[in-house]
Amino acid sequence: MLSAPAATAQVDGSGWSSYSPGYSTQQQGCGTVSGLTFSLSCTSTSGVQRAERRYDTYCGGNRQFQGTFKVNSMSGDRISLKQTFGPSDADFMLAVDSGRRLYSVRGGGATIAPAGTAPNGRSVTVNTVHSGSTHKIYVNGQLKLTYGGLSGCHYDKFGAYRTDSGKGAISVTWSNIRFWQK
Repeated sequence: MLSAPAATAQVDGSGWSSYSPGYSTQQQGCGTVSGLTFSLSCTSTSGVQRAERRYDTYCGGNRQFQGTFKVNSMSGDRISLKQTFGPSDADFMLAVDSGRRLYSVRGGGATIAPAGTAPNGRSVTVNTVHSGSTHKIYVNGQLKLTYGGLSGCHYDKFGAYRTDSGKGAISVTWSNIRFWQK
């Protein structure tokens, strides 16, 4: 009998094995989800505006998320695309601004990838690696940010979520979603 080879993560070394956590869909305010397309249709600067997929909580170990997103259209600003939610708050939030720069909402708004990185129609692959309280963020296979966050139980979310200083509208499609652990 042949066995399947162990899944190899796209980044951050070897020894990863794939897994498939469950998820729920979150829609609030003007947020809508259709398959893997997440949209915010309003330009509101208040209230919760979200269209997301929220994955099961994990506690401990090393975890890696990988997904590819493509902005279909965006007239808004400061929209979160991916979150690693910690024990009490979003421990990591990857967002896109009107200049199509990718940045970290937490940790002082550090630039992850420069303006022009995510224009309409361009595919961008994101990997987040979470180990204890350390987060590593990769864009298109290149390490772009490492920082200390919270330890404890976490979960991953992706889609479109208006940050506290943001506004819609946006339509973004995600694909090639994968998870690994070790």
